[in-house]
Amino acid sequence: MNKLIFRKLFLDILYFFLLSSLAITLIVWVIQGVNFLDIIAEQGHAIKIYLIYSLLNIPKIFSKLLIFTFFLTLFVVISRYEDNNEIIVFWTNGIKKISFINFIGKMSILFLGAQLFLNLLIVPYTQNLGQEYLRNSSKELLPNLIQERKFSNLMRNLTIFVEEYDGDRSLKGIYIKEKIGNNEYKITLAGKGRLIGKNDKLTFELSDGTITNISENGSFNLGFKETSYDISNLKSRTRKIIEVDETKSSTLFLCLEKFLFERKNLSIKCKSNNSFLLRDIYEELFKRTISPFYIIIISLLSSLLVLKPKISFFQNYSKIIIFMLGFFLIIFSEISYKFIFAPLLIEFLFLLLPLLSIFIFYFYILLKTKFNIQYL
Repeated sequence: MNKLIFRKLFLDILYFFLLSSLAITLIVWVIQGVNFLDIIAEQGHAIKIYLIYSLLNIPKIFSKLLIFTFFLTLFVVISRYEDNNEIIVFWTNGIKKISFINFIGKMSILFLGAQLFLNLLIVPYTQNLGQEYLRNSSKELLPNLIQERKFSNLMRNLTIFVEEYDGDRSLKGIYIKEKIGNNEYKITLAGKGRLIGKNDKLTFELSDGTITNISENGSFNLGFKETSYDISNLKSRTRKIIEVDETKSSTLFLCLEKFLFERKNLSIKCKSNNSFLLRDIYEELFKRTISPFYIIIISLLSSLLVLKPKISFFQNYSKIIIFMLGFFLIIFSEISYKFIFAPLLIEFLFLLLPLLSIFIFYFYILLKTKFNIQYL
């Protein structure tokens, strides 16, 4: 009978968690998707790339919200059991409150495993994959982003202005300014031209114009009747460098293991090129591996809803107090990485704080029952 009761509790928690996490994740995803529109509006990527990139951000959003949705789920489900007097079924069947609390704690380990799986494997992979799509995609919408009588900074170090732009990609009154070095520019003026796209390459076929090179040493002009201006090899405004949160966890662990004693250094990198500061690697790994353990603390805190405080004030406001404590604990878990760069003793304290919190929680239970669990 007890197994059936706990199975129902497990399913209620799981169903509510899936529904709430799906709803909240979709809301955040839609809001974030609006911010991603500059992928099309400013960087000239295709709608397909925008959709794929947005979808690949869902694991990161879900992972960030997991601890909050899990806390919300436990708080709502346990409160509903209390309000509907369904919680009495546990006590009338001989289930002790400590067994109920332990069940919630064991269940949280499953969610901890899911959080670690997302943080260590799925999120870095999908984040890197999303950037790969942006880096490797062609600028399919670039021709549509050129507007008449407006300066367009569509690519890095490149500014384009046209007087007239027809739907068939014919242009008149063309001004192209390209930065080719420090204090060195190339300005191209043309009476007319045409934008040609072929094999993922974009080229301006220009006629009746001049090319002016400007540098610290002076400038010189060159006239032309016809010329081609290839913009395919110019750098787009899409970020090319992989960031630390897009890097595989195994790579970060190897770097940290190699330079463990320099983990707080502000200047040392794992490699000379294309790498990250050891301090950033240490911080990222803390977020991926240590912060998720606060899920267990959150679950144990939520389970306190079944314990009735003896003081009347806490009896009246116990739910509000527990919810506020849980909310602040979630915020603390998100910023706790900032303390790992403190002196060594404080650093170790925050590395072990989740485990210490579990110990303190059960010590509180022992104090509440005067070290006699059978009275809980």
